[in-house]
Amino acid sequence: AQVVDLSEYGMPPALVTKSDGSSLYLTRDIAAAGYRKETYNFVKNIYVVASQQNLHFQQWFKVVELLGYEWAKDCVHVPFGMVSLEDGTMSTRHGRVVFLEDVLNKAVDQTREIVKEKGVNTENLEETAKAVGIGAVIFQELSNNRIKDYVFSWDRVLNFEGETGPYVQYTHARACSILRRAGEDTVKAAKKGFDTSWITGESAHHLIKLLYALPEVIKEAGEKYEPSIVTRHIVDIAQGFNKFYHDEHILVEDEKEKTAKVALVLAVQTAIKNGLGLLGMKAPEKM
Repeated sequence: AQVVDLSEYGMPPALVTKSDGSSLYLTRDIAAAGYRKETYNFVKNIYVVASQQNLHFQQWFKVVELLGYEWAKDCVHVPFGMVSLEDGTMSTRHGRVVFLEDVLNKAVDQTREIVKEKGVNTENLEETAKAVGIGAVIFQELSNNRIKDYVFSWDRVLNFEGETGPYVQYTHARACSILRRAGEDTVKAAKKGFDTSWITGESAHHLIKLLYALPEVIKEAGEKYEPSIVTRHIVDIAQGFNKFYHDEHILVEDEKEKTAKVALVLAVQTAIKNGLGLLGMKAPEKM
């Protein structure tokens, strides 16, 4: 067998080939990284793999570094916690698994029933059910800190109340509804410029601060490889907007005041749509 002694780096030896000459995961990962650098000339080579593999990645990153490849520093392991079921750990061997396709289909089915029940005005029921149902699952997954282990629960994934994907999507739809009622002329005027002196309320100021912080939040999430930072922030924006909506009359008679408030609604709608887009979710305009 061929091994790399990593004792001086506080790690057990890395087995590169077995005594019969066959390769291992570590061998193939080293070869694949070299191929990826040659083929794609990556800036960063990111591996999103469960935290149980921490040692494996530490070992082969070190081997690549010892081989003299300066791009070894650009290989990053982004670990995440394990998902278990309420009756124990998932195991393909014991048949204790939940298939993602089943989760998504069930979420879409449940959403379709809720949409029908509430008589939501939507031109395409199936499209809305998919956007909201699949969005609910994505949002639930990306709301947790990625390193934490958690127990999969159907009730929690399909719960549309509280700080959830459907709540944020509904807030986006509410903002779109206000913009439609404001009319094209007012929206165009708001895009060109507005008098900020009309934005005086406490809830409006709080909302503006949340919107202003979004680019830095996205940057932080990227640096930490942590989507939940974005997820939590767009929940804050949605809550801030709903407070503003509750506190203030937006579509007022005075054109200057209305234009200023519509500009803020437009900023919220854009921010939520962009935030959901980063998470891989759609932002329905009607819900």
